[in-house]
Amino acid sequence: MTRSLTMDRPDDRNRLDAMAQGVIGQPLDRPDGPAKVTGTARYAAEYQIAGCVEGVLVTATISKGDVTAIDEASVLSMPGVIAVISDERMTARAAQGGAGEAPVQQVRQVQYYGQPIAVVVAETFEQARDAAKHLKVTYRADDAAITDPHSAAAPTETYDEPIEQGDLAQAMAQAAHAVDVTYTTEGHNSAAMEPHASIAQWDGQMLTLHASLQMLAYNQKELADSLDLQPEQVRLVSPYVGGGFGSKLGISPEGVAAAVAAMQLNRPVRVVMLRQQVFQCVMRRSETVQRLRLAADAEGRLTGFGHEARVSNLPEEEFAEPVTQASEFLYPGENRRLAIELARVNLMTAGSVRAPGEAVGMQVLESAMDELANAMGLDPVELRLRNIPDRHPSEGIPYSSRKLAECLKAGADRFGWNGADRRPAQRREGEWWIGTGMANACRVHNINEAQASVTLMADGTAIVASDMTDIGTGTYAILGQIAGEMLGLDPTDVLVQLGDTDLPPGSGSGGSWGAASTGSAVFEACEAIREHLAERLGTTEAELTLKDGFATAGNRRVALPELLAGAEVERTGHFKPGEITEAFAAAMYGAFFAEVAVNAYTGEVRVRRFTGAFSMGRVLNAKTATSQCMGGMVWGIGSALTEGLTFDPRDGHIVNPDLAEYHIPVNLDVPHLDVVLVDERDPAGSPLQAKGVGELGICGAAGAINNAIHHACGVRVRSFPMTPDKLLAELPDP
Repeated sequence: MTRSLTMDRPDDRNRLDAMAQGVIGQPLDRPDGPAKVTGTARYAAEYQIAGCVEGVLVTATISKGDVTAIDEASVLSMPGVIAVISDERMTARAAQGGAGEAPVQQVRQVQYYGQPIAVVVAETFEQARDAAKHLKVTYRADDAAITDPHSAAAPTETYDEPIEQGDLAQAMAQAAHAVDVTYTTEGHNSAAMEPHASIAQWDGQMLTLHASLQMLAYNQKELADSLDLQPEQVRLVSPYVGGGFGSKLGISPEGVAAAVAAMQLNRPVRVVMLRQQVFQCVMRRSETVQRLRLAADAEGRLTGFGHEARVSNLPEEEFAEPVTQASEFLYPGENRRLAIELARVNLMTAGSVRAPGEAVGMQVLESAMDELANAMGLDPVELRLRNIPDRHPSEGIPYSSRKLAECLKAGADRFGWNGADRRPAQRREGEWWIGTGMANACRVHNINEAQASVTLMADGTAIVASDMTDIGTGTYAILGQIAGEMLGLDPTDVLVQLGDTDLPPGSGSGGSWGAASTGSAVFEACEAIREHLAERLGTTEAELTLKDGFATAGNRRVALPELLAGAEVERTGHFKPGEITEAFAAAMYGAFFAEVAVNAYTGEVRVRRFTGAFSMGRVLNAKTATSQCMGGMVWGIGSALTEGLTFDPRDGHIVNPDLAEYHIPVNLDVPHLDVVLVDERDPAGSPLQAKGVGELGICGAAGAINNAIHHACGVRVRSFPMTPDKLLAELPDP
């Protein structure tokens, strides 16, 4: 039996606060934690399947052109080699995911260096890897390849309709204070710990794929479309995912290659991408060039707001990094221009990587806001407090809930912020300049259709089931807590089953929508079970209290096994976003405060303190929410100081395609991270009154570090990452 809810209006019932178990919001450990730290959790490549052979992708060594010949004989005689497969069903680049679209195919028509063009299958991984390196491939290269996204020769187009209101140029000319600056950011890789991996099995009718994926309900359709199968002929199994960060939203080349090979050879086939292949042929965040124009009156209130960006992607790809996403609603300014220009280049696919849009848009916007505050001699916190609009500046719709001011004040208080004197280069400790900076945090809130089943067993325990994935975010814990709260059970008595398309289709993990969406489906299923229990007890659901495995109403208190009388109750919750998504501007908010030290001789930057105050609606688990915020802040340190993809301009191959050369923050780069969770309920966010959290912690974080660097030493770097070479020439005399 399915209970459906389409959310068309705010849910003001505040149901979770009315429950009695008291586990929602508590900082409970993740039930999957012991399996992960002991190595017993099986990830995609770790299933032991009899007769499984190994595949290694072969990737293109030109940036544009055609594969004219693949000399299979050049490797088929090598030890252990079984087959060389270059099939039109294979994918040339990863699907974007989330919409069920088919991956781009035409593998022999090369659009970028590193594009998968074949898979070599052998008895062992080492044999397959050796043969893949020696496979002879003939190309017809196209000299018209464009591998520089900043090149004037790159074809460009306007992405979506620009937002134009009033007269921004006039507002800038008449402003009491104005800033017109251009910043650049380099591309990023998702850099998930677990590489992309798949094991495919084909029995003649059914394909089973153990894979590392984020969006199983959509990935099932993508893979079926690629293979000309019906979705019900494809089963995806992904109970544990070692990080995704956007790179596993869509089906990717190794999954389709493993499936094609298994169907052709009638043997299980495992394909694991080399780390360099993950970097070169899955997905990148686009580099950006961003121009910010801010016009303010004498009091610091924005009268003009401009945010224009140039990003890039492959020909035919629909995605463009949504750099202006937060700029549409975060700040006022009746004279506005927001626009994105998309350049078409022969570099690997640009897609959703770690909070697409706000991650790089907010760090630039918040740096520009700091420049405006400095020009005015105004505390940067005060500038932001003066620029919190009452309604969406472009659309005129109300905000759902918004505790930005509370985050600014709570973060400033926790950090010990002093905005009275923002003159740079005023504090020195030995060879280090010391400074502080702050920035707003903001991330748009999304919800997605989701289903989940909940079964209350005859013994009074419960099972929650959905194909929803846990990519390290705490889904197992949160869904168990929701069911435990609604059904009056300790979460240890709730078994959560995830990551299998044989289960009801959840929302998937992406866009920070997982907890609010699939959690709402669990909530709906539990409400239906509560109504059934109330009926059995002879009362109404409103009068029913469930706590510690007992049902209570009036003077009756009955243990759940006794009430169930040997029967089990199963209900499926089906949650759909409705008119609510158009009626309110819903987002998560926060504020960052950072202290940095800049070496007066080398330009090295060290983050010494970092505080973030965040509001994300109802907190479902204080421990996992805090952990997610910390992870985002670590991303922010990387975006600020170390992370950037470097492409060889001659052919577009990535020069730093692994974790040795692509520098993500490590322990010594990260100080103690202080997270403040600001209490909030958002009835328009979801029936749980919760919103997302996973990506909020990165959105604006690098801007706070940029602003702290300027305060420390007076150097304003307008190019991310802010590596020492970009500071050295402008550092004050040591």
